[in-house]
Amino acid sequence: MDNFDSLNASEKAEATELQRMIAIEQQKAQFQAQVHTFTDVCWDKCVDSPGSKLDYRTETCLVSCVERFIDTTLSITNRFTQMVQKGTH
Repeated sequence: MDNFDSLNASEKAEATELQRMIAIEQQKAQFQAQVHTFTDVCWDKCVDSPGSKLDYRTETCLVSCVERFIDTTLSITNRFTQMVQKGTH
């Protein structure tokens, strides 16, 4: 919004709320993309042949895979956050 300064208070509030809602929707989309990615990765790694029920080995593999994926993602995210805060690239 190039002319944000020319808006009245009500319009600025609406624009700010719209930006907040867009940011929330972007976060939801990123989360869904992450879920899709680890579902694909862990399914390919753990499921040999789909059946009507997961066996213990497959279920354990899926849980471990998802936990590792989440831990790794959080670790990378935290590291990037630290780098940005320090101004390091």
